[in-house]
Amino acid sequence: MEFLRFETVAREGETIGDLAYRRLRADIVNGRLKPLAKLKPDLLRGDYGASVSTLREILSRLAAEGLVTAEGQRGFRVAAISRADLRELADLRILLETTALRRSIAEGDLEWQGAVVAAHYTLSVIEAELMAGNRASVERWVRHDWGFHHATIAACQQEALMQTHASVFDRYARYHMLVLDFRGEGVAQQHRELRDLVLAREADAACALLVDHVQAGMDYVLATGMIPS
Repeated sequence: MEFLRFETVAREGETIGDLAYRRLRADIVNGRLKPLAKLKPDLLRGDYGASVSTLREILSRLAAEGLVTAEGQRGFRVAAISRADLRELADLRILLETTALRRSIAEGDLEWQGAVVAAHYTLSVIEAELMAGNRASVERWVRHDWGFHHATIAACQQEALMQTHASVFDRYARYHMLVLDFRGEGVAQQHRELRDLVLAREADAACALLVDHVQAGMDYVLATGMIPS
């Protein structure tokens, strides 16, 4: 299930390569593998349990997704970060997610509404933990922030759009994990409001709030001063 995008435990029936791909991608998004870190398949083999040839295929796939940079015969590195890149990713996320959100609000059924409520409930529990001072929940927050936003657009019935959005979301979320911080009550309040607007099928207001939400996240990360020019 796409909802489990950031899970790193093995799933029944999946291949070693599938698991290694999800784990390696999660380690990049979560900031455990830092920008510009060298990625050598022969050294990664022990950590991810996949063959060198499989890891090369995974790294090429991650390069196509923008999380890794291929350097020809010199191999691969974790993609660089910059303030300009974050701004571009925020714009792309807004473009893709508002389009999918409008379609989902128009097409979504009762089951979709229930999934939005369930995803928000899980996210709200984690946000309450963070506001209570449990900083260890930041990584879980990114995972369930994805789960909630994915749930709101899951009824759009545009597979290519959804795949592109997921890739952009990964790259945007990486910036939050690199500064390893949570914006507090403001972001939790926006999530509650977005849930309510989606359930009320108020597309214009929901999309306007989503734009503010993404831009506020970008501004917060930039304000930390941790992202290079």
